[in-house]
Amino acid sequence: MNQDRLSGAAVLVAIGLALGGWFVGHGFAKGRSTDRFVTVKGVSEREVKADLALWPLRLVVGDNDLARAQNTLARNTREVMTFLAQREIDTAQAELQGIRVVDVFAQQYGGNANAPNRFIITQTVMVRSSDPDRIFAASQAVGDLIDAGVVLSSGEEYGPGGPTFVFTRLNDLKPEMIAEATASARVAAQQFAQDSRSDIAGIRRANQGVFVILPRDEAPGIAEQTQLFKKVRVVSTIDYLLKD
Repeated sequence: MNQDRLSGAAVLVAIGLALGGWFVGHGFAKGRSTDRFVTVKGVSEREVKADLALWPLRLVVGDNDLARAQNTLARNTREVMTFLAQREIDTAQAELQGIRVVDVFAQQYGGNANAPNRFIITQTVMVRSSDPDRIFAASQAVGDLIDAGVVLSSGEEYGPGGPTFVFTRLNDLKPEMIAEATASARVAAQQFAQDSRSDIAGIRRANQGVFVILPRDEAPGIAEQTQLFKKVRVVSTIDYLLKD
C-alpha cells in the first residue's frame, strides 16, 4: 500500500515538474518575443521658399578730415536709401546700426602716420524685408551703388556678405511632415516583417527626429542662408515589435 502511495506521489511530482517546465519555457518564449523588433527610419522632405530677407549693407568711408568723412557717409547712406526705393523696397524697414570711427593715427599699439586716410568710419544699413524676391533682385544690382561711389564691405560681423534668406514657417509644416515620416517608417517595417515572415505588433520606441533646413541645391561651398529656396527634412526613427 505504501509502495502504491509512493508511486502515485512520484507520478504527481513528475507531472508537476513537466507542467512547471512547460509554463517556464512558454513564459520565457513569450518574454523573448517582446524583444523581437526592427528599427526603421522614415523620411519626409519639403521644398520651401524663404519668407524673410536680412541684408546688411556695410558702408566704409575714409578721409583725413573727420567732418568731411561724416558728410560722405551721410551722402552714401542717402544713395543706399534711393537705391532701395527705386527697387520698391520699403526703406522704413532699413535701419542704421553700429557706427564706428577709427583714428588710425591714434591706434593703441602704434599708429600709422603714413596711412592715406586718418579717419575710417563704418556704418551698417540693415535692411529687413518680407519680400525676399525684391531683396534678391536688388542684391544682383549692387554694382549700381559702387558706380555711384558707395564703398561697401561685407565685414566679419555678417559672414560672407550679401542677403540672408530665412524660412520662418517651420511650425506650420511639422505636423504633416511628422505624420509622413511615421508612415514612411511603417512601410519599411512592414516590408521587413513580410520578408522575415513576421507581423508588426506595435511600436516599442519612437524618436521624432530633428527638423533641419538645408540648401535646396546641395554643393560644396553653398550655404543654406544664401539660397532663396531651401529643403526641410526630418528623419524619424521607430522601433516596431515583431510577432510570428
